[in-house]
Amino acid sequence: MSELTQVLRHLVPVDDPNALVDASTGDDAAVYRIAPDRALVVTADFFTPIVDDPFDFGRIAAANALSDLYAMGARPLFALNLVGFPRKLLNEGLLEEIVRGGGDVCREAGIPVLGGHSIDDPEPKFGMVAVGEVHPDRLVTNDAARPGDVLVLTKPLGTGVVATALKAGHAPFEAAERAVRVMATLNRLAAQAAAACGVRAGTDVTGFGLLGHLRTLLHSSGVAATVRWRDVPLLHGAEDLAVAGHVPGGTHRNLSDTAADVTWDPGVPSAVRLLMADAQTSGGLLLCVAPDRVDALVERLAGRAPAAAVIGEVTEGRAGAIAVR
Repeated sequence: MSELTQVLRHLVPVDDPNALVDASTGDDAAVYRIAPDRALVVTADFFTPIVDDPFDFGRIAAANALSDLYAMGARPLFALNLVGFPRKLLNEGLLEEIVRGGGDVCREAGIPVLGGHSIDDPEPKFGMVAVGEVHPDRLVTNDAARPGDVLVLTKPLGTGVVATALKAGHAPFEAAERAVRVMATLNRLAAQAAAACGVRAGTDVTGFGLLGHLRTLLHSSGVAATVRWRDVPLLHGAEDLAVAGHVPGGTHRNLSDTAADVTWDPGVPSAVRLLMADAQTSGGLLLCVAPDRVDALVERLAGRAPAAAVIGEVTEGRAGAIAVR
């Protein structure tokens, strides 16, 4: 169990029939029903810069916040900026570029940015509150996976490793460029493909890595899973960078946190194990789709998402258990 999960256990229980999803389930956003056929989906996310370019930082932060809505099957409505920035740097033009980048991605998503909140902070931070809506019957949640469902991942792994190498000045240009492009890509088209194929269980892959987010989904659904490591897509150059030691602390913690629930084939390379636990920013959607709809989903994802990888299956077994083969 992660430290965050332990803290959230002490939140006051929610006793409201219209609160369809709260923090107790580990889902990607809160969901509150406002009418029989309408529910608001709300999330908040922000972080410190992971790339040097302020415009790219803003784009990635916005795509990351909106991803929680897409992961729940929601249509975004609007966003609010969350800003922490040192007052002494306000005249440098950096904050304007960050906010411009976030606004650019929101325009791509078809939504306005209606305001926000800022504080004087010695360490820059940026993110968004993102608000969307969904029909309550079409929610995508952590607790709806069933044995036999097929696992599909829509972005390659490795952004945490590449970002760590970038900060150290050791990321090859091609690897860094690819990572930025993947992180700034909205999960909008992937979510539309999932909805068209009737997906009802899924999540996005962010700070807890593929293994951490998959375990949460499996535990909530009371099922297990098998993952084929050779089918898991990785960012170009990420494995080499992991071998070279450019691994963020969060990735090591993720691997340790999931150790009791993951069994590994002895042939899985140590770098691949790290990448399967790599702390992602603005990662892809991890979707559970019925076997007879896998081909349709992969076809719809082709050319619309950075990846369309069939990586494993949901199985019967101890809730939250993952076998990597």
